[in-house]
Amino acid sequence: MPLSRRLAAEFIGTMFLLAAVVGSGIMGVLLSQGNNGIALLANAAATAGILYVLIVIFGPISGAHFNPAVSFAMHLRGELGRRDTVAYIAIQVVGAALGVVLAHAMFGLALVQAGTHVRSGWPQWLSEAVATSGLLLTIVMGVRNRPQAVPALVASYIFAAYWFTGSTSLANPAVTLARALTSSFAGIRLVDVVGFVAAQMAGLASAVLVLTLVLPEGRTYAARLASP
Repeated sequence: MPLSRRLAAEFIGTMFLLAAVVGSGIMGVLLSQGNNGIALLANAAATAGILYVLIVIFGPISGAHFNPAVSFAMHLRGELGRRDTVAYIAIQVVGAALGVVLAHAMFGLALVQAGTHVRSGWPQWLSEAVATSGLLLTIVMGVRNRPQAVPALVASYIFAAYWFTGSTSLANPAVTLARALTSSFAGIRLVDVVGFVAAQMAGLASAVLVLTLVLPEGRTYAARLASP
């Protein structure tokens, strides 16, 4: 598939993902009458649902990464060249930011806002490392062992991780940066983004370690991660 088409799929998919994440957070708060549990349930369900749809429709075109950590993991697998990996990550960041703007527009809010949701401290960082590591293991092992189940696997994992992690599982550097552009339920302070992204990279490294231990080809991932 030409790179231009793959990038278009990554852009559109990431934009719709963020529109769903932020939009469902806004709608959940509006309808839950102050019940944050109901708002989180709505947010998690909408995110899982849109992930399933987006992976099914865009997977055959671009691989449906929508996540710089996933693109880098696919690079380590040898499925994505260095130039393509950089292009994927750049377009994911742009698509994610525009998805937040789109969500705000649909609810008649200021298009760009400063995130105010405090997300800092070692429990949050540990949560992001665990969430990202688990997501990458789900994807890599799913692609290897049962590729047709990957959409359901990823959607199920994210729905669960919304609830079992203290950070509600952003698990995506592009999503994290984009969510600093909203003061809604799904937002994060810009100052907290660096800590989250660092934790997500730690999660990626831990996923590589696990793959090295459990897969015959796992050592190639570690070798590529260590190479310049």
